Amino acid sequence: MVKKRTNKNIKLGERDAQGKFKVPYTNYGLLDNLKYIFSNIWKYRKVMVLMYICGALTQSVMRYLWSYIGKFLVDIIEAQSNAAVPDTLPLWYLVAGIAVVELLAIGGNTLISNRVYINMAYVRFRMITEKNDKLLSMNYQMLEQPHILDLHQRAMNAAGGDMQGIGGMMNRSFALAARLVTIAVTATTIVVLDPRLILVLTAAMGINYLSQRWSIRDDKKYFWDATSSTRRKMNYMERSTQDFDYAKDIRLFSLKPWLLKKQRDIFDEYERKYGVSRNVWLRHSFIYSTTSLMSSLVMYYILITQVLHESVSIGNFTLYLGLCSAFSSALSDFYDNFGQMQFASNLVDDFRTFMDLKTEIEEDKLDISVLENQYSFEFKNVSFRYEGAKEDTIKNLNLKFPAGQRLAVVGLNGAGKTTFIKLLLRLYDVTSGEILVNGYNIKQFRKQDYFRLFAPVFQNVELFAFPMAENVSMKEPEATDRERVQNCLIQAGMKEKLDSMEKGMDTEILKVLHEDGVDLSGGERQKLALARALYKDAAVIVLDEPTAALDALAEYELYQNFDRMISSKSAIYISHRLSSTRFCDMIAMFVDGRIVEYGTHEELLAKQGEYANMFEVQAQYYENHGKERADNEEE
Repeated sequence: MVKKRTNKNIKLGERDAQGKFKVPYTNYGLLDNLKYIFSNIWKYRKVMVLMYICGALTQSVMRYLWSYIGKFLVDIIEAQSNAAVPDTLPLWYLVAGIAVVELLAIGGNTLISNRVYINMAYVRFRMITEKNDKLLSMNYQMLEQPHILDLHQRAMNAAGGDMQGIGGMMNRSFALAARLVTIAVTATTIVVLDPRLILVLTAAMGINYLSQRWSIRDDKKYFWDATSSTRRKMNYMERSTQDFDYAKDIRLFSLKPWLLKKQRDIFDEYERKYGVSRNVWLRHSFIYSTTSLMSSLVMYYILITQVLHESVSIGNFTLYLGLCSAFSSALSDFYDNFGQMQFASNLVDDFRTFMDLKTEIEEDKLDISVLENQYSFEFKNVSFRYEGAKEDTIKNLNLKFPAGQRLAVVGLNGAGKTTFIKLLLRLYDVTSGEILVNGYNIKQFRKQDYFRLFAPVFQNVELFAFPMAENVSMKEPEATDRERVQNCLIQAGMKEKLDSMEKGMDTEILKVLHEDGVDLSGGERQKLALARALYKDAAVIVLDEPTAALDALAEYELYQNFDRMISSKSAIYISHRLSSTRFCDMIAMFVDGRIVEYGTHEELLAKQGEYANMFEVQAQYYENHGKERADNEEE
């Protein structure tokens, strides 16, 4: 039975009274999770159901076959030992026939099991793809929340191996099917001899099952759940120490001792919790060994008593002993696999809880076509606060951005410029107030439609392990206009780089997927990002400090060139330097999340306020640096 909690229907991004994000969680129960797993098996690999049945039969035959063989062998030997002239030929016929049956069963089971495990992996990988699809569909803002990252880590654990979570339920259900056939066949025969044997063996295995279930519950609570954040930290440290982008800083700043200490501290934290897990299973191991020993002693007592009273022959003794052992082993395996499947089911709860995170329902949104081709934006009393922060990062912001305007957003680092852009792009949703486009609240449109209005270039340019052409188009090869890619790269100043590469725009970027891949310098990355923006040809261009690595004059020249490329499009230039401001129509000066000054370059200079002071300080650098550059060029 599914035990649902009241927070199951929480929507992704919903907050409580304190402003913290709510996290849904559901305990589905074993049967519901089995239905979920088999619905995916049926969805992706229907043939696995037939394989389960055939595999269960072949495995079961291999388990109890020798119990019957042993009886017949003993009966033949007893009969021939009393004969005047022993005839061993029937014995060898029996052995040969059984060997053929056994080989067929082994061969069939091996082939079936092999295909079953391959198909299990395929189904699991398809479910991982569904999980990744969910992750890629989540609000950008949610990806920064630790509790969501922990929930995703737990979902990864559930899908991360053949014997845990999703893979564990598939494997254990396959094993359970075989054990059930064995139990049914052996129990039928044993009951005829003495029903007490079934009761004793079942009681012993029942105790072991309860012990295992308690252990699984405690292990899940005190280890797996308790270490989700620890494993996330371990994964981060592993990536940091192996990531090429970190390698220079690690070496030049001698970070190795510090990083290794960090790793040791995290590993120590993990080890302490792992010790709790081992103690839980040590308790179970003691109970299991004790009950198994006691049930074996009772089983031998009953069988030996039956022989001594001559109600059971030696051959039947061999048969019943073998069947009791097969029954006991199958029942023990059944309880063990059932318990392990319960544990795997608990992990599947984690996976399904992550998959249950509800993204925004956008079916009833307005079509973006209701807007004209020119887009004007307005911030009305907009405030935004990051989760856990004590005060707003953006504070009661009011700003109009007409279509076709060039707007410069300037201010020192931490002034709120990038947060302002993320609100405009709707990577974040406002905490209060509203953002309008042509008079409509931007939340009235589907996000994917709204995103198409913008061509952003961020400070940190991320490259993908794709060919350069696809890194520019951000589309699949068949949807990429190669001629347009080339023109955009040339406009962005990448012609020399293109000419230097043997495969040109087909050159693989990074060495992650291809050994002959190339990396790009910081400046080349920025130019590629500008080419992306040109290729997208969106109505609004946003440059969020993509030239921070350049000197002020180089940044000014690049902004001027790029401004000419985008023609009459709207553009927002974000910078903490003022080299991009003089050619813009309007300038918004941010300080501590507020616009403290707004106007043209000349108007703000005339005010002699924050903007003028900042411009005067930076102007001295421009003049000195420009003079040095001119002197160097003359030399």
